[in-house]
Amino acid sequence: MARGEVVLTFPASGRARPPKSLPAFPVKPRLSSLVLATYAVTEKKSKGRKYPESEHPIRRAFQRDRDRIIHSTAFRRLQYKTQVFVNHEGDHYRTRLTHTLETSQIARTLARALNLNEDLVEAISLAHDIGHGPFGHAGEWALRDLMKNYGGFEHNAQALRILEKLEARYPDFPGLNLSFETLEGLKKHPAQLPGPYHRPLRMLEAEVVDLADEIAYTSHDLDDGLRSGLLRFEDLGALPLWRASRAEAQERAGGMLAAEFLQPAVIRRLIDRLVRDVLHGTLLKIRLKKLRTFSGLQKIRMPLVRLSDNVRRDHTELKRFLRKNLYEHPHVRRRTDEGQQCIRALFNAYLKRPERCGAEVLKRAGEDGLQRSVCDYVAGMTDRYAIQEYKHLFGMQE
Repeated sequence: MARGEVVLTFPASGRARPPKSLPAFPVKPRLSSLVLATYAVTEKKSKGRKYPESEHPIRRAFQRDRDRIIHSTAFRRLQYKTQVFVNHEGDHYRTRLTHTLETSQIARTLARALNLNEDLVEAISLAHDIGHGPFGHAGEWALRDLMKNYGGFEHNAQALRILEKLEARYPDFPGLNLSFETLEGLKKHPAQLPGPYHRPLRMLEAEVVDLADEIAYTSHDLDDGLRSGLLRFEDLGALPLWRASRAEAQERAGGMLAAEFLQPAVIRRLIDRLVRDVLHGTLLKIRLKKLRTFSGLQKIRMPLVRLSDNVRRDHTELKRFLRKNLYEHPHVRRRTDEGQQCIRALFNAYLKRPERCGAEVLKRAGEDGLQRSVCDYVAGMTDRYAIQEYKHLFGMQE
């Protein structure tokens, strides 16, 4: 037994006896050592939760939001949802879950350097793609078309629906009862959301997540495209961002870099180059706009978290390259078409036989309409479950 350690034992057996209740903290735990910028979001000024809850003795409000998202069923499903390559095509390609984690890592780096609320940034990052259906953007396009006469489908709106209603983990309220600011941070396209339009609360934390999302997917989709062989090194020479990142990687390696280390080194330098540019450009714009307070931020209409003009142009060129050479590659398009076919077939089959979806879907159909409840069910599927259901219903090979 370590010196000073106290062990409670049962008198007869000598076994350790657990305390009846957790001890109260003798002093209030130190929750953060960082001083936030005056224009950052703070828990103290949060608008709170829709259903009031008592504060946690250790975790701040946005930390609790993060934890609730991580423990949700919808978050776990992201590990089997497509980013670019369908899950069964290889173990090392990004999934929607690993994309989410890479977005969170980049966003947290930016938030800490800008003295923004890192906990809020992490919560928004982890939830930002939770509304995606199976088969990536192809699945969203299929559901959008199927639901065009029934309120439409958009993955940001679906994320809010999941977090505010569909996740059933608490007896006292529907959804996860997240903080107002976390939910606001997910309203990337407010005009497409159901209900009356309102301009979302302006938060630099949300802008950080939006740009971190772009940096994450362009860099890792490029990496996966090269890994798959659908993209080739020689095709990238015309891209200024790739050339500059490769030159920096080789310079850091002393001129020559072994082939097996070249690709990860260039991807690292590319991410670092973009992140450093965002930090420089954002701090410059904050200074030029003389931003001092959170209320002052609400009066500014232009985005402040952004790349410089030259780097943004180069990043846009990279995104065009990926769209033409990866996302529209015949192999990826074939998987895209197959995924859409699968979703359309499942959706229509469930409309004809909604009892196949289970009692919960039938219950929600009475509240939200059959099409919306079936859409929720299909959108919640992972790639492999959708394929399994397709084979079960139609008796066809994958």
